[in-house]
Amino acid sequence: MAKNEQDDLGNEGRAYAKFTGLAFQMIAIIGLMAYAGYKIDQSAGHQTKWVTAAMSLAGVFISMYLVIRAVKN
Repeated sequence: MAKNEQDDLGNEGRAYAKFTGLAFQMIAIIGLMAYAGYKIDQSAGHQTKWVTAAMSLAGVFISMYLVIRAVKN
């Protein structure tokens, strides 16, 4: 295998690891935000889980911002 082919495979592996890490980061952010919203709704005794919905949506926006920023770099 030529050196250029090895470099290409190494770059692909790094990119794969980077984007796999981003996926786990997205899951963590959205999950933590949803959990925080759920706990707030639970402690406040809300019938409709608006805080959970709002916090989950905020988590989606935050994680998408981080993904777009990472892809640009």
